[in-house]
Amino acid sequence: MQKHRGFPSRLPSTDYQFTIRRANSKGATKLAARERFRDRSPADRRADAGFLAALIDHFGEDEFERGNLDAGRLSWLLGREVLAVGKLDPTSYEQLFRIDMKKAEANFPEIFATDADESEQDDDWNDDWDDDESEDYENI
Repeated sequence: MQKHRGFPSRLPSTDYQFTIRRANSKGATKLAARERFRDRSPADRRADAGFLAALIDHFGEDEFERGNLDAGRLSWLLGREVLAVGKLDPTSYEQLFRIDMKKAEANFPEIFATDADESEQDDDWNDDWDDDESEDYENI
């Protein structure tokens, strides 16, 4: 089993794991595409977004091996944002995957937001403040 060095082991400040420490002696946990319903908790959605962001940061558009990536977390993205290269072997640590960047951006636009997008949002928030009010308090 390939260990992805430098890949985050979990979502920061949570118990949502992204990797496993060692191979299962009985074989790899079977992958199965999981349906994401609209009523999933916000924490679960943040974990999906964090895991996908970590995959994109670590592998980009390159193919990557399943290795020590957590089967449960990978299953939430399987068949949509993460696609098998060739025929899927759901119990292989050597299975290759790639990220469908178009689907990833459509389903998780927040992880593709640029710093410019964030600063525009900050500017919009700051526009609500009226600088003239501060002058009124000086006369008190």
